[in-house]
This record gives sequence, structure tokens and C-alpha cells, in this order.
Amino acid sequence: MHRHLDEELKELNASILKMGNFTQEAIFKSIEALKDRNKDLAKDVIEKDTSIDALELEIDEKCIDIIARYQPMAGDLRFITTGMKINAELERIADIAVDIAQRTLELVDKPLLKPLIDIPKLTVVAQEMVKMTIDSFIKADIELARKVLLMDPEADQLRNLIQKELIEDYMVKDGKTAPRAVQLLLIARFLERICDHATNIAEDVIYMVKAEVVKHHPEKL
Repeated sequence: MHRHLDEELKELNASILKMGNFTQEAIFKSIEALKDRNKDLAKDVIEKDTSIDALELEIDEKCIDIIARYQPMAGDLRFITTGMKINAELERIADIAVDIAQRTLELVDKPLLKPLIDIPKLTVVAQEMVKMTIDSFIKADIELARKVLLMDPEADQLRNLIQKELIEDYMVKDGKTAPRAVQLLLIARFLERICDHATNIAEDVIYMVKAEVVKHHPEKL
């Protein structure tokens, strides 16, 4: 029976990796759509979210089925329950990519407010954090997970910088820029939220590997 469980856990691992790849693609396309002012690419992100939602449900059902049939213990049980939590976090990240795509559609027909400099920088941080968290889960690598947690302040700092510039240099000086500035503010906030979800995944990976709770306990890092 243990051999069959091992095979199903490998399949679960592969499914979560697939979910992670879909999520990373959604982030990339949503920001490329913003940078290129590409409506079709933004719409593609929105349309493909249905497939990601379906995969999330499939993975959840797989996890519940494995628990019901094998009643796994200790490390195997932590792997499955962590997989369910990570699956949910990845689906939320994909939803945020849809939010970015929707904001992009609000902007593409309007004049560019400013050159996009810091939003692409924040995007790079978000993409790297998501990639590293997925890798940390697949490889059960807690050092990689810890690196993700230590990157979160950089994301916060970039978000704050974008917010400060848009408010002080545009919205305050010229109220007419507000509609476009608000969309960019929201996109920056969405990217920062992606980083928060990546942080949650990293915390879950550490718990999965070491049975150690670091959430709300930064001193344990």
C-alpha cells in the first residue's frame, strides 16, 4: 500500500507544479499586457482563469481522496495538507493576475501616465518569490523558503515607493491624473499581495519539512 501512496504523492507533486506554472504564466502575461498595452493578452489571462480554477478543485479532491483512502501519518500527512494550502494560495495569486489584467484593460486606451519603471521591478520580485516558493515545495528546501521570507520587505518597500510617487508627484499636483494613477496604485498593491501569498507558501513549506511554525514568529528565521 505504501508504494501506491508514494506514486499518488508524486502525482500530487506534479499537479501542484503544474498549478504553479500556470500561475507564473498568468503573472507574466498580465504585466506584459500592461507594458505592451496589449488588450488581447490581458483578455487571455482573464479567460484562462477558468482552467486554473478547475485545476485547483481537481487538486483539492485528489488530496481529500488520498487522505480518505490511505489515512497517512506524520510527514506524508503534512505534505498533503500543505499541498492543499499551497494550491489555494496559487489560485489566489492567479486571481490577482486577473485583477491586474482587468486594470490593464482600463488603462490601454488612455495616454500613458508615466514610464513604467518601479512596477516592472516589483513584478520581478513577485515572480522570483513565487518561483522560489514552488521550488522550495517541490524540493522540500527550507533554506529556499527562508530566502523568500527575507525578500518580502523589498516588495513592501517598492510598493511604498510606487504609491508615494503616484500620489505626491501626480495625483496631488494634477487631479486629472487620478483615474490613471489609481489603476497603477491598485496594480502595485496587487503585486505586493502576490508577494504576501508567496510568503504564506514559504511558511507552509517550513512547517511541512520541519513541523515548525514560523508564521507570526519572525525570530525563528
